[in-house]
Amino acid sequence: QVQLVESGGGLVQAGDSLRLSCTASGRTFSTMGWFREAPGKERELVAAMRLSGSTIRYADSVKGRFTISRDNAKTTMYLQMSSLKPEDTAIYYCAADTRGLIWSSLSDQRSFGSWGQGTQVTVSS
Repeated sequence: QVQLVESGGGLVQAGDSLRLSCTASGRTFSTMGWFREAPGKERELVAAMRLSGSTIRYADSVKGRFTISRDNAKTTMYLQMSSLKPEDTAIYYCAADTRGLIWSSLSDQRSFGSWGQGTQVTVSS
């Protein structure tokens, strides 16, 4: 059974940091990423990477503030979020695919075959 389990969300103040984790099981993935969905908005890429480390993509809105990484076993992915802003408030979803996706595909949620349930991140001003 394929499972992606997110953790680490919560309520923080603007300027704070938060780290999200996503643990994968049931399948070997080659690409993992984070998407987010804010109220009234479409789901969008936050950051994604090939687990080999060869390709990493960030949304322009989070560059310099967020860092995506994974553990050596390539079963857990992290999103270190710093200098959080109220506009970062959203449900954050972990996504994964067994293929090693190319850079242009990383921003398309349809490229990812497996999804977690999401974790809420709320940033107060």
